[in-house]
Amino acid sequence: MPAAHREVAGWNAETLTSRAAAIGPRCSVLVERLLHQRRHPQQAFRSCLGVLSLGQKYGIARLEAACARALKHNAVSWSSVQSILKNGLDLELLTAQRTLDLPEHENLRGAAYYQSNHLH
Repeated sequence: MPAAHREVAGWNAETLTSRAAAIGPRCSVLVERLLHQRRHPQQAFRSCLGVLSLGQKYGIARLEAACARALKHNAVSWSSVQSILKNGLDLELLTAQRTLDLPEHENLRGAAYYQSNHLH
């Protein structure tokens, strides 16, 4: 067996999807789509392992955000996820999520305040 094949011989689709699910739901969906893109799921094992390994370099929060962006743009490949991370495009999503997760506070006004009679 060639070295590239021996490298993934111990892996199976369930192991890969389980590892992806531990990172997050978007990573799980991306790995499942990678596995189903090929006629034989084993052909996608190296791509899946590549995606999962990006979490070691960039962290799991960034990897999950990059997977979400890749899925949104239907760019389901290791190279797309790597490019998103390398160019920091995942950070836009993380920043947007933090902005939406503002804590409730009595001094913060929502849209309802401006639509009510307070302005009249």
